[in-house]
Amino acid sequence: MDKKKKDSNRIVWFLICFIVSVGVRAQTTALYAKWEKQAENVTIIRDDFGVPHVYGKTDADAVFGLLYAQCEDDFNRVEQNYIWATGRLAEVEGERALYSDLRAKLFMTEEEARKLYAESPGWLKKLCDAFADGINYYLYTHPEVTPKLLTRFEPWMPMYFSEGSIGGDIERISTKKIRAFYENGIEIPKALKKREARKYEMEEPQGSNGIAISGKLTESGNTLLLINPHTSFYFRGEVHVVSEEGLNAYGAVTWGQFFVYQGFNEKTGWMHTSTYTDVMDEFKETVLNSDGKLLYRYGETLRPVKTSKIILSYKEDKEMKSKTVRAFHTHHGPITHLEDGQWTASAMMWDPVKALEQSFIRTKQKGYKGFREMMDIRTNSSNNTVYADAEGNIAYFHGNFIPKRDIAFDYSKPVDGSDPKTDWQGLHPVSEHITLLNPKNGWLQNCNSTPFTAALEYSPKKGDYPYYMSRDQENFRGVHAIGLLTDRSGYTVDSLIQLAHDPYLPAFKVLVPGLLEAYYEYDDRNPKLLEPSEILAKWDYNTGKESIAMTLAHFYGTALLERGERPAGLSGMELISYFGTDSPKGERRRIFEEVVDRLTDDFGSWRVAWGAVNRYQRLNGALRQPFNDDKPSVPIGFASGRWGALAAYGARYTNNTKKLYGTRGNSFAAVVEFGERVKAKSILAGGQSGDPESPYFDDQTKRYADMEWKEVPFYKEDVLQRAVETYRPGKHQ
Repeated sequence: MDKKKKDSNRIVWFLICFIVSVGVRAQTTALYAKWEKQAENVTIIRDDFGVPHVYGKTDADAVFGLLYAQCEDDFNRVEQNYIWATGRLAEVEGERALYSDLRAKLFMTEEEARKLYAESPGWLKKLCDAFADGINYYLYTHPEVTPKLLTRFEPWMPMYFSEGSIGGDIERISTKKIRAFYENGIEIPKALKKREARKYEMEEPQGSNGIAISGKLTESGNTLLLINPHTSFYFRGEVHVVSEEGLNAYGAVTWGQFFVYQGFNEKTGWMHTSTYTDVMDEFKETVLNSDGKLLYRYGETLRPVKTSKIILSYKEDKEMKSKTVRAFHTHHGPITHLEDGQWTASAMMWDPVKALEQSFIRTKQKGYKGFREMMDIRTNSSNNTVYADAEGNIAYFHGNFIPKRDIAFDYSKPVDGSDPKTDWQGLHPVSEHITLLNPKNGWLQNCNSTPFTAALEYSPKKGDYPYYMSRDQENFRGVHAIGLLTDRSGYTVDSLIQLAHDPYLPAFKVLVPGLLEAYYEYDDRNPKLLEPSEILAKWDYNTGKESIAMTLAHFYGTALLERGERPAGLSGMELISYFGTDSPKGERRRIFEEVVDRLTDDFGSWRVAWGAVNRYQRLNGALRQPFNDDKPSVPIGFASGRWGALAAYGARYTNNTKKLYGTRGNSFAAVVEFGERVKAKSILAGGQSGDPESPYFDDQTKRYADMEWKEVPFYKEDVLQRAVETYRPGKHQ
């Protein structure tokens, strides 16, 4: 090539780069101008606990400000939720996260998410646009923030994360089984290995408490609602979002979502608890290979298996690599694993547009009629709902998305996908669901327990519903709540908070007498167990920071779950009952002796107060805290929900620490009174901000430990009285 031609090519290349650069700058300038204009319609007021009260002219303006404020508080968690939800976790965490990403993409690809966004109603598209604009404006105005992966957020992203739960139903689908199928077709045993099952039992039970009290049982004559989700700490922030289009919602928002997930407005309140409704099923497919084409049997016909290529990117050292997976779908859903040697499809609720609509519409309802109509959208698949309002109503909805099924089949197990009779036959209308409205006893509760004791004798009757609508399974939190609520009246906001922290632990009324029986019946008693046994014999089964009995009981019960032998198939209350009354007495004595020895080895004495070992510690803004016995922590008197604690406080047991450090349980909680004016108190584990340098990082820690909830400033005049900072997005100094 001669010199003249080379020079000409260089000029052309320079001109192309220049034009592209000018275009990018012009586009960025236009976007920035758009964001600046929208920011002028938003005011953020931070109160004295750092809670953002976001005021916007329109709903979209309020969403813009809400996402901006969330990023200020914890961009790390906002980004992490969308990295996970959109199936890009392996790009950050490496190859070990590939099958979490594949699971996400089996249910929806980016192209499908874009299409859903494009087909959404105009009002919802505006909210999705505001979601992306609010986050991108934050990143634009905070160049010091370095995202792990997502440097630009898109309006189709909420389609992946629409329902509001900790991961929704999709997390119940095993990535181990997906890997085995798509990597090498190895059949996975039905039962968990013993070690894995024990590990699962050691985890803090997931779930929540919801309690609604009618005005006839309250001091003021107004309804009360306890909002008490049990999540991993710092998973949700506390927010208040208001617009001139009728939005005025306060409560907990999952980081990165544009609607209040659990909370209240001036007239209604909603609390979600994890449901026992069967909302997911597995269909074993009969797959045939016909001249290289995959077909599956459906009745008397053969249908083609839908195939697609999914490209998964992952980080290895400092390089980015990719893996292509050939994915398979039937009309039941994606093929996720093998079951008895057969390809098996997983079916669950997947209607992101409607789910987003329902989640936002819920926050704007003004009474029971509108709330009940909103429930007819039927996309809140993983939750029950406890409800109260200013009209005086209390209500309970067990589940929301419930497929109709032929009860001749057992859907607790994989069913034959080749039989058309096993197909879902549409959805049950809410009128056929397990529900309660204003029971005569004046209260209702759900603690992830059976709905058939939600209001004692006024509860729904099991025989009136198909078996798949709920398991009739009680837990110790449900037992505890019922005992506290029965024959009680004169409730106030403060007395309901006190009830929510009641220290009694009914599980130990089952476990401890069985231990004492085993010890005292034994003639050759181990003398070193005498004093610990006497302390337990005098115990009233109440937890507290100063209780030595609580320490002994917790470590004993935990050791039984970890090492005790038991018949197959027992879990929950049945398993605790077995260990209390039917397990070998020698094993009870042996495990208790091991517990006493361990406490002595770890702390110099078995006489350890519960608050000395049960701690709260937040060292930094990391997603997983690096707990350290040598660093400051705070004593906590709460206990695990598995023992029946309403104020659940669960620890992680894989920290290489001697003390226990809370990781999940009571996180955001509130009690709301609905009258002419709404009144509320709330608490948040640690604080609003994920930044250790922020004054709101741990300013609620002492209040959390001491059960001193803060007043919620709901009305503008109250917010202004508590205001510490007032600013527009992008103008925060």
